[in-house]
Amino acid sequence: MTVLSGKDLPRDGEQLQGPALDARLARTWGDAPGLWGWITTTDHKRIGIRYIVTGMVFLVLAGLSALWMRLQLATPENSMMTPDRYNQLFTMHGTTMMFLFAVPIMEAMAIYLVPLMIGTRNISFPRLNAFSYWMYLAGGVMIWVAFVLNIGPDAGWFSYTPLSGPQFSPGKRVDIWAQMITFTEVAALAVAVELVATILKQRAPGMTLARMPLFVWGALVTAFMVIFSMPSVALASSLLIADRLIGTHFYNAAEHGDPLLWQHLFWFFGHPEVYIIFLPATGFVSHITEAFSRRPVFAYPAMVLSLVTTGLLAFGVWVHHMFATGLPRLGYSFYTAATLAVSIPAAIQIFCWIATMWDGRPRFRVPLLYVVAFIVTFVIGGLSGVMQASVPIDLQVHDTYFVVAHFHYVLVGGAVFPLLGAFTYWFPKFTGRMMDDRLGKIAFWMIFIGFQVAFFPMHFLGLMGMPRRVYTYPTNMGWDELNLLATIGSFVVAAAFLVFIVNAIFSLARGAVAGANPWDAPGLEWATSSPPPQYNFPHIPVVSSRTPLWDNRNHLPVMTGLRVDDRELLLTSVMEAIPDVRDPSAMPSAWPLWAAMATTCLFISSIFTPWAVVIGAFPVAAALIGWFWPKSPPGPEPVIE
Repeated sequence: MTVLSGKDLPRDGEQLQGPALDARLARTWGDAPGLWGWITTTDHKRIGIRYIVTGMVFLVLAGLSALWMRLQLATPENSMMTPDRYNQLFTMHGTTMMFLFAVPIMEAMAIYLVPLMIGTRNISFPRLNAFSYWMYLAGGVMIWVAFVLNIGPDAGWFSYTPLSGPQFSPGKRVDIWAQMITFTEVAALAVAVELVATILKQRAPGMTLARMPLFVWGALVTAFMVIFSMPSVALASSLLIADRLIGTHFYNAAEHGDPLLWQHLFWFFGHPEVYIIFLPATGFVSHITEAFSRRPVFAYPAMVLSLVTTGLLAFGVWVHHMFATGLPRLGYSFYTAATLAVSIPAAIQIFCWIATMWDGRPRFRVPLLYVVAFIVTFVIGGLSGVMQASVPIDLQVHDTYFVVAHFHYVLVGGAVFPLLGAFTYWFPKFTGRMMDDRLGKIAFWMIFIGFQVAFFPMHFLGLMGMPRRVYTYPTNMGWDELNLLATIGSFVVAAAFLVFIVNAIFSLARGAVAGANPWDAPGLEWATSSPPPQYNFPHIPVVSSRTPLWDNRNHLPVMTGLRVDDRELLLTSVMEAIPDVRDPSAMPSAWPLWAAMATTCLFISSIFTPWAVVIGAFPVAAALIGWFWPKSPPGPEPVIE
């Protein structure tokens, strides 16, 4: 690597301009044609799109399982399905939404958008990025195949011990669930490391930390939260596998283990997970609000501090999921205080978004409508969450449908609504075409109204005493009408998603052609064509403000000098984004796929015998050796004078 300064970067490709430069860069950064190129690609955009499409497929599967459950609960004493099948559906719905959709889809958006937003040509560790996708796909396919074969997990998406232990859950159902956790955590941790390295070291020259887009800040905080929280649930699931497979007693109270250890380890991950989902969504909201209000986001420093503060406080509230477990009452006061405090930075962000729209000239296109729906719905969910910070109230409603209503308002309102707005907003960047506005508004109003009809009645069901996790209920409890109303609302939501998907497919084929920046937005991702070329930018842009495309409408400054015949990235300093060194980016390779296949065989086989860990280590090691086998040394670096 060669140390560079901003004034004397090598200018190897400066003589090339326009189509000639684009052709050379396309040859350098392109993939092989056909299926082989699809398998071996290390392009962050292609891998990001795979993640997004796969995540949407899992969303559809989770939605279908929710509809099936709502049909069962639409009328009292319904015998449409057995308790066992309902338990599997309940577990698959929660597991798919939390582990296979919500976190992966947010990381998928970051994989695609962050390199574009910070003005670089690819993500850090691109082969690791490809490996993470194959691991994610393998884990999701494994658990859904098990469900189809009627051996799906049935202990809930949280798999509390001792219910999930060997005494009460024989067979392999819980083992499959626990190993799925391993798949998804490996994938999520890999992406988190890539995002941290990319954001801290690959920002365009001039993009200081104080000029980073708010979605990039959200992705950075989220990545650190993943790194610090997800090893906890990976450890929890590994200990559970050990208890079930080799007879350890980590969660067995009779042998001096502790069943509550599972809840501590799980919720130390589980509550930060809510903010791992929520913080990228706040980035979506900030970008959409800014673009459609025609002004920069109000109080940028407060927004950044709110993101960081939320990430820190999220690690101090996990015990509010355990208020009903009988822990020492004095300790509850600290977690009550933390639960109340974590709502403050979220409220600051909401006021900043409202101020941005108030002081701007808002255009209520479909993405901004989802932002308004997010604010309304998330505030309702946040208020019910603050109520449950009170231990006496939580003890009354903890195992009722009031909590079901609360976390759906927080997660759907706080994540899915912003995600649908973001998908609509960046659809022209993904595809080069605009989504149909009329169908978009129809889908929006259907999903917004349908969601309120489906989940608001659950507050009353909970206050009336309807418990969670039941597959049926008696006729004389007064819950009949509200359950039927919730079921009707859920089908309206399903129809809305169908309209949304039809709109996306129709627009992909026949939508209006989008220019590079159809929304007149200020971020760097709109400085390149739609969809972007394989190399993202012909020249690395130079940033001098938080809204570079608004402040440089006629000419965006760029930095020339990276080689056009080698995959090179420009690394910059962490704080000020001063050009530092050139670094090669990995070429396409099939080794990430082979490594993922070997690891998948190891993980799945270990469900049945611990010897699979020993035997399976050999093909994994062989794949990793092939992956990291040293290549021919590069030629001598040019001397910069």
